[in-house]
Amino acid sequence: MLIVRLGAMGDVIHGLHAAAALREAFPEALLGWLIEERWAELLCTLPTPRSGPRSAQRPLVDRVHTVNTRQWRRAPFSAATWERVAASLSDLRAAHYEIAVDLQGAVRSSLLARWSGARVIYGAAQPRENLASMFYTRQVIPAGEHIVEQNMALAEAVAHRNLKTPRVELPRDNAAEQECDRRLQAKGAQEFVLLNPGAGWGAKQWPAERYGQVARRLSEDGLKSMINFGPGEEDLAHAVEAASDCAAEPLTGSLTQLIALTRRARLFIGGDTGPMHLAAALGVPVVAIFGPTDPARNGPFDTRTVVLRSPSSSTSYQHVFQREDGLLEISSGQVVAAARQLLGERHG
Repeated sequence: MLIVRLGAMGDVIHGLHAAAALREAFPEALLGWLIEERWAELLCTLPTPRSGPRSAQRPLVDRVHTVNTRQWRRAPFSAATWERVAASLSDLRAAHYEIAVDLQGAVRSSLLARWSGARVIYGAAQPRENLASMFYTRQVIPAGEHIVEQNMALAEAVAHRNLKTPRVELPRDNAAEQECDRRLQAKGAQEFVLLNPGAGWGAKQWPAERYGQVARRLSEDGLKSMINFGPGEEDLAHAVEAASDCAAEPLTGSLTQLIALTRRARLFIGGDTGPMHLAAALGVPVVAIFGPTDPARNGPFDTRTVVLRSPSSSTSYQHVFQREDGLLEISSGQVVAAARQLLGERHG
C-alpha cells in the first residue's frame, strides 16, 4: 500500500494519522510513502536506510520513496533530469503496490500514484485540482472539517470500516537528540518556549516585534524563548531577537534537529505553519495565532491548544504579502495570557 503526499511539511504531518491508522488496520502490509526529498526526514532520519525493518529512526513506513520535482522543473528537458525521473519511478514500481492513496489531490501526485503501477488508486471525489480525479479508480467524499479528519476518511474507505485516529510517531535520531541537548545546555535553555515567527506567506505572519514582546514577558516567568527559523528567514529571526532584548535566541538546524528541539519545548507559539503542526503532532501545547486561514480546517490537531483569531478575520488562502488586518488585532498581551494559561495547566 502506497501513501502519496509529496509535501509540504504541515500537509505531510496531517497525513501521518491516516497512514498510522492504515498501519494498524493492515499490520502485515508493506506500507510505503512517496514524498519530496526535502521532507523525507519527517518519515526517516538521514543516516537510516529508506527501506527495511521499521525502527525509531523510521517508525511508520516500510519504504520511503522520494522525488525532487522542484529540481526536475528547473531543467525539464535535460538528460540528467530524465535519468533521475526514470530512477525514481523504477524504484517506485519495483515495490509492486496494489493500492495507492493520494492524500494531496494534485495532478502531479495523482499521476505519480498511477505511475506506481497500483491497480487501485484512492482519492478525494473533489480534489484540490479537479484533473487529478481522472487518475483515481476509487473516489471518496471526505467527511470531517479538519484536514486530518478528511485524510482519515480516505483511510477508512481503504479499510472498509471505521478507524480510530491514532497518535503519530516521528523519527528519532540519537545523534540529533544529543546535539540538541548540548546546544540547549550551552544556552542555559533547559526550560524554553519555541517561537516560530515565519509563515508561508505574508498575510499569515504576525509581526516580529510582537513575538519579541511575548519573549520579554515570558522571561519574567523564568522562561527562555528559542526562535525557530528556516532558510531565508534569518532577518526575521534577528528582528524577533532584537525586539526581545535578548530574551529570545535564534536556533536553527536540519528537519531532524527541529523534531528533537520541538520535543523539548514546554510550549510552541506561532501561526499556521509546518512547525506548528509538528509541535501538535509531538503533543507540545500550542498557542496558535491565526489570520486568514481557518483553524477548524488547519488548526493544531490532538494537543492542548489556545487558538487566537480575530472575529474580523475572513478565510482566504490567497498567497498575498500584506498582513491580514484581523491578524494585527491580536495583541502580544493576548498571546502571553494564552501562553501562561497553557503553561499553568501543564505545570498543574
